[in-house]
Amino acid sequence: MFTYMNGVVVLRSRRSGLRSRLAGALAVVVAGATVVSLVASPAAAHPVPGCGFPGFNLLCAPSTTVLSGQQLEVNRLKLLAGDPTLRASLDDLLAQAKPELTQGPWTVMDKTQVPPSGDKHDYMSLAPYYWPTQPQTPANPWGCPYVNKDGQVSPISRSITDKPEWIQAYNAIYQLSLAWYYTGDPSYAQRAELDIRNWFLNAATRMNPNLNFAQGIPCQVDGRGIGIIDFSYTFTEVLDAVDLLGDGAPGWHATDAAGMNSWASQFLTWLRTSKNGADEAAATNNHGSFYDMLTAATALFTGQKALAKTIVQGAETKRIAVQIQADGKQPLELTRTRSWHYFNFNLIALTRLADIGQHVGVNLWKYTAPDGGTMFAAVNYLIPAATQGQSVWPFPELSFHQFAAVDIMHAAADAGDAQAKAALPKLQIEPGGDLYPVRPAAEQLDNVQTTP
Repeated sequence: MFTYMNGVVVLRSRRSGLRSRLAGALAVVVAGATVVSLVASPAAAHPVPGCGFPGFNLLCAPSTTVLSGQQLEVNRLKLLAGDPTLRASLDDLLAQAKPELTQGPWTVMDKTQVPPSGDKHDYMSLAPYYWPTQPQTPANPWGCPYVNKDGQVSPISRSITDKPEWIQAYNAIYQLSLAWYYTGDPSYAQRAELDIRNWFLNAATRMNPNLNFAQGIPCQVDGRGIGIIDFSYTFTEVLDAVDLLGDGAPGWHATDAAGMNSWASQFLTWLRTSKNGADEAAATNNHGSFYDMLTAATALFTGQKALAKTIVQGAETKRIAVQIQADGKQPLELTRTRSWHYFNFNLIALTRLADIGQHVGVNLWKYTAPDGGTMFAAVNYLIPAATQGQSVWPFPELSFHQFAAVDIMHAAADAGDAQAKAALPKLQIEPGGDLYPVRPAAEQLDNVQTTP
């Protein structure tokens, strides 16, 4: 059992042999060698290649969807050895996770509005950049017609609670599960389980597995394919959280795991067969990247590894070759009023897609498009503004947040980008601290829904 005490993760065990083997493993980690001592946990949700290494049954990396389970396990060992970077990052994670022990749970049933289907279990949201042009009256309750103001979030889009609540719920589920994984404190796992069951599994409160009414525009359309990006990477964080809980969390049962697998399978079917899904798959900009990332992750989580691999491989020519120029510019994101945000945003999808690729044998970082575009080039294009600020960013940006690039730089550095690695010490760290070391996959740090 791992326990977090006074800033240090410790292993509590009555088995002296286990403690001595752990000391040997720590010596390997501290020396920087490859850790081969990761073996299968009886409670692991999915078998991990390499588990059952002869003669050394110590630990097992969890089988994850986007995150690297092996890296997470190495992190735990390094925390035991007192790694200061990881300890600081874990402290920041726990500072955010502790309030989430008493927040929520959240549900789509909290909204007062009823979707066009008549079923409040259906998720519903409004297009964030569309604004009413008329006063809201009993005869015209939404203030129609609506006009687009790119990059400017309309307050009325927050009047339906589904979107702000899933942002809170999914973030809490992810952080609480990571907090349990690193500390062994059952209270974190139990709260994450409650939040998962409330949003996905309980008959009275669960969300239906579709996004038919996401990002609707009042008096124009009930929902759009564009709305799929509402879930973007955050649902894939829930998948990783479920994987972590399946690695032996107290209170997480086989019925819970089966329920989440069923929900994700139905959602994947909707993503791949609905008109909204087809519309988003055809998008060429960041929407297409996030669609691929979402479907690949959901396919991998539900055991469809071949499909996940096909999606990741297809991103080479469908996304990288179309989106990134040889110098690293992303021309499809240049038309936006928040170009810095969208340059980073698209790379969040691609770096997470590359993380999924590592689970299925595809390395997107090594791909070079016929015109010379690469993910490394796109990341390196951001370095001047990421290290110096908006004054050196040559394109429009309504709300510049320098820290938006932090996770992307980390991901590129991990993949072997020397320029990104050199830039890391010069970056402005996001509010709340740098969490990437303990949850090594990119997040949208400047979420347009929550960041002023």
